[in-house]
Amino acid sequence: MTDKWALLKEEMIAAAPSLGIDKIGVASADPFTSLKQILLRHRELGRESGFEEPDLDKRTNPALLFDNPQSIIAIAIAYPSKLKEPPRSEPGERRGIMSRSAWGTDYHRVLRDRLAKLEAWLREREPGLRVESMVDTGALSDRAVAERAGIGWSAKNCSIISPELGSWIYLGEMITNLPLAPDTPITEGCGSCTKCIDACPTDALVGPGQLNASRCISFVTQTKGMISDEFMRKIGNRLYGCDTCQIVCPVNRGKNWTHHPELQPDNELAKPLLLPLLTIGNKEFQSRYGQTSSAWRGKKPIQRNAVIALGNFKEAAAVPDLIGVLERDPRPVLRGTAAWSLSRIGGEQAKEALERALEAEADEEAASAIHTALEALRSVAGNVSGASE
Repeated sequence: MTDKWALLKEEMIAAAPSLGIDKIGVASADPFTSLKQILLRHRELGRESGFEEPDLDKRTNPALLFDNPQSIIAIAIAYPSKLKEPPRSEPGERRGIMSRSAWGTDYHRVLRDRLAKLEAWLREREPGLRVESMVDTGALSDRAVAERAGIGWSAKNCSIISPELGSWIYLGEMITNLPLAPDTPITEGCGSCTKCIDACPTDALVGPGQLNASRCISFVTQTKGMISDEFMRKIGNRLYGCDTCQIVCPVNRGKNWTHHPELQPDNELAKPLLLPLLTIGNKEFQSRYGQTSSAWRGKKPIQRNAVIALGNFKEAAAVPDLIGVLERDPRPVLRGTAAWSLSRIGGEQAKEALERALEAEADEEAASAIHTALEALRSVAGNVSGASE
């Protein structure tokens, strides 16, 4: 019987490209005991994002998710890292940037499609097949499964790095009742390189393979509330996600995967003009971004980040639009964030608008943000005046 399963695994790996899968590996379904200890420590230190499965037992024990699991099949799909002829961001036409994970069709859909094709392929050969597939939002850690299955090594930037594909890969897995032999984890590693840790804009990588998610720009861009001055400055023009720790990785140099058509970016969605985002309606937002992974949190975080980006660009041409947000947007977070951006841009028009808004603002948090912005603007104006005397 052993030969039967070895042959099935061999045929499955050979069939991967025809199923739209770039790499397949097999992991044992044993509990991820060492991971549980890491996750416990992570929680104690307050480094979780809040987006994870809260039950650490479910995250680390496949048997709690699937009756008598025999193996876990891990898959990887490579995605693009470069825009072809990217549009320029220029004064008057400033642009934001979406992380590469938000380019093309929502990767959750693509991975589910590939896992469904793999399941159908297996079921043709094993009618008694039982599987539980998961992508990103499943209980198990995609990275822990991928590492155990030999897809790649667990990198210092908390990504999985495949020797062939780099870290520009989406991961998914299926727990099965098939007694497939596990693959050997890759022993390659990052060596002494710390480029990702050194480049992280907020020092969220607190050590090799250790992420304080609450400080990660990728996480911050997906939150919905007010953001601290520190993080707003660090966001730059990022609208969703952050790729810095992957961009600087030497293993990723020159790697750009273009063989999955549905993952290829639309330049105007990947690097959109900022001003139109300030007033985009729900219907238009869903029409434009609904097929991408950036839409899962709705338009509010992306609009807020667009407001922040205009402030970081110090885009004077955006002042009238930002005043419009400050005075007319029904959401306090957007009004407070617009105040911050106006204070960054400065000028008499911005100052007068902030003074008017402070008198009219009824929301406590927004009023506080407007007051802080006004004080910052007055301070800058005072310093300029003092320097000229």
